[in-house]
Amino acid sequence: MPPFITQALASAMLAMQTLALQPAQAQAFPAKPVRVVTPFPAGSGPEVALRLVADRLGKRWGQPVIVDNRPGASGFIAIEAVKRATPDGHELLQMDNAQMAAQPFLFKKLPYDLLRDFEPVTPLLRNYFFVNVPAGSRHKTMADLLASAKAAPHQVNYGSWFVGSPGHIGAVMLEMASATRMTHVPYKDMSQLYVAVGNRELDWAFGSAASAGGMQRAGKTRYLAVAAPQRVAGFPDVPTVAESGGPAGFELSAWTALLAPKGTAQAVVEKIRKDVAAVLAEPGVRDKYASMFYEPYALDGAQFLQQLRSDTQRYGQTIQRLGITLD
Repeated sequence: MPPFITQALASAMLAMQTLALQPAQAQAFPAKPVRVVTPFPAGSGPEVALRLVADRLGKRWGQPVIVDNRPGASGFIAIEAVKRATPDGHELLQMDNAQMAAQPFLFKKLPYDLLRDFEPVTPLLRNYFFVNVPAGSRHKTMADLLASAKAAPHQVNYGSWFVGSPGHIGAVMLEMASATRMTHVPYKDMSQLYVAVGNRELDWAFGSAASAGGMQRAGKTRYLAVAAPQRVAGFPDVPTVAESGGPAGFELSAWTALLAPKGTAQAVVEKIRKDVAAVLAEPGVRDKYASMFYEPYALDGAQFLQQLRSDTQRYGQTIQRLGITLD
């Protein structure tokens, strides 16, 4: 287990012991506008979902909750903007699970240490990835696809939106789980990736309902399976990977979360966590998330760290097998 996760679990236990000593700090929060810095560009799915939550939090708190877009540089620009902020809960950061779990293995030198510089607060949303194939693909099930890969190692190809992306790492996880060997074709632009699937330049690619949905709705691609523990809302006819003949229990998801600068009082962290969970439970928020193919995803502190630990182990093992770095 990576040392930073072990340290986080110990810190969480200490935090719970000191939580009762900080009620005044929670009562005083927020005392001014709250800023949430996001590495996602304006109009992107995670950013739109964040703005929805920020608006509802602002109404609950009686203070504006401002979303500040700082895209680029693998999220480092946004991270730098928050990690040295005053740790009082008024400066927060949105990150995704790839940034939290994969980057410690993809970069030899990071400008941050996740749990030395930040307090995990709560996840916000989650979505699962679909296995996208050309509409006329001969592969009708995951069993078909994996049988082809076993019969002709490296002849079945798949694409992703860049080397080390969740789509790339997830595909290698699938190879490991199914004892197959396929060929990776990276793309620089996500839209080009699914056009390539539709044009039969690729045998398949992982993609979310949001990112790959355009080509699927146009009838150029279809969803062979979803990498989820059960069928997902809105797609009752799409089987899970396991149901379609793939490895049992295979999952691949993306999720985003809020973090605060290290040293933020645990009472404040708990207040933010509780209020975010309340917002995510509102019917209007749930409906909007569903229209974006997201599910509200609120966890308590221990559950959040467990999810982070699980993703870190899976991503770490896969990246180490690949032997890739991005710096």
